[in-house]
Amino acid sequence: MGSDDSETIPIPVKLVIAGGFGVGKTTFIGSCSEIRPVRTEELLTTASVGTDDLTGVRAKTTTTVAADFGRITFPYSNHGLVVYLFGTPGQRRFWPLWTELTRGAIGAVVLADVRKLDDCFDALTFFETRDIPFIVAINVFNDAHTYDNQELRAALALPPQVPLLFCDARHQRSVVDVLIGLVEHVHARTRHTLSTLPLGEPR
Repeated sequence: MGSDDSETIPIPVKLVIAGGFGVGKTTFIGSCSEIRPVRTEELLTTASVGTDDLTGVRAKTTTTVAADFGRITFPYSNHGLVVYLFGTPGQRRFWPLWTELTRGAIGAVVLADVRKLDDCFDALTFFETRDIPFIVAINVFNDAHTYDNQELRAALALPPQVPLLFCDARHQRSVVDVLIGLVEHVHARTRHTLSTLPLGEPR
């Protein structure tokens, strides 16, 4: 008998990377994507003055205006798990895109910067009100003050069941750990069809 081709078909999973302006979403996706990431960045112009908060990101010269896209594959059972990553734009004026970008996603990473935690509150509310599983990942910047897990949970009013992780969006291993954490959280919360965890190393 021939082999069952269905056993080798990768399982597709859509995840969303959200957060405020300049928090590192584009860098996060670019660090782990196995393909050249699709980016929709444009130069910041004088039109953004007074609109985009550059606190902590004064050197930033571009902004995502639609979405970032990347892909990473994990070994999983006999299939392989293909994770499609969609990064949202951070500014309020682009929020109407979020509903479309999150359609079909099984979960989200809310990326946060301790220098401007307020910027992630709207993302937290967005996923909470839509009952989309999410985790919070603190992108650690060199010039940021260090807070412990308990302090950050209190500041973000995070319920105990929502994982809070730390990462460096510039490094693949750190980003991969966050993605694995999200998939495991989704599995634990929803009993999704992914029945064998943990995932292996990316291919």
